[in-house]
Amino acid sequence: MAGNAVQRQTVLSLRETIARIEDRGLQGCARAVAKAADPAGFRRGKEEASRPEVLPLGVPKLDEVLNGGLPFGGMMEIRNAETRDAGAAVGFVAALAALYQRQKKESGCLAPVLWISQTLAAREAGQPYAPGLKAYGLDVQRFLFVSARTVKDALWIAETALSVPVFAAVVLEIRGNPASLALSESRRLHVRARAGGVPLLVFRQAGEEEASSAFFRFQVKPAPAGERPLPDGSVLCGSIGHPVFHLLVEKSRLQASDDIFLEWNAHDRRFYALDERWNAALQTNDEPTDPVDPLSASAGRSHRAHSLGRLLAFPRAS
Repeated sequence: MAGNAVQRQTVLSLRETIARIEDRGLQGCARAVAKAADPAGFRRGKEEASRPEVLPLGVPKLDEVLNGGLPFGGMMEIRNAETRDAGAAVGFVAALAALYQRQKKESGCLAPVLWISQTLAAREAGQPYAPGLKAYGLDVQRFLFVSARTVKDALWIAETALSVPVFAAVVLEIRGNPASLALSESRRLHVRARAGGVPLLVFRQAGEEEASSAFFRFQVKPAPAGERPLPDGSVLCGSIGHPVFHLLVEKSRLQASDDIFLEWNAHDRRFYALDERWNAALQTNDEPTDPVDPLSASAGRSHRAHSLGRLLAFPRAS
């Protein structure tokens, strides 16, 4: 019994020492924020009541799953299962960053967005394009992009940035599931983000599900966009409308009943939920009534080969 009491006292003493070290590591107004938090980094008292707790997305179905909206401090994780889906995930992360930046601007603070990208991730899926970000709804004059050679470098930059609460959002883009970003590292980032009051969006490119301290985890898949709507209520035939995301909520306080389809309107700076009947139509693959033959006719000859018709594959006789 006495030995257990000594061990508990030792653990408590170590926790207090770590908390004091974390407090001294903060700079400027972030230290005042940390003093209003407990050693685990969770806000309390007047500091928590002085700012909005969550950022509603304007989609009731998703806001209900997120317990009101996205938090203004802490870590959230967005992932795509395959590299070819990285474009959709980047678009969703950029939309969230635009929402955070607009909220800061409406509150009278022109805060920048910091995007930290691992070199390997940028090599696989490319880097953000400034004119595209501007058209997408972000303020490119207040958008900072950092390319980190290793995951450890990216983690160090992210942790340092979270210590200075001047950013509207910090995006950490990494490739896969590196060992240097395990549960303990995610916990430290989450504590920093909550203490500094800065949302941290961890974008895991081609990553698998794993334990983390994130508030929420979304898996993003691409979805076909509809045609561009016209002011009279009709659509422009053959056009491409606003980007659409197929969203799966993998970690939250409330489990989503089914998949969620969101449309991002860059002009309005908000998400719209798609009609369920339209979702079903988007997922159907209608084949043409007169399909083209799988093998095209030969080229470069005076007489082109006749069409072979549909092809059938028979099992080998021996």
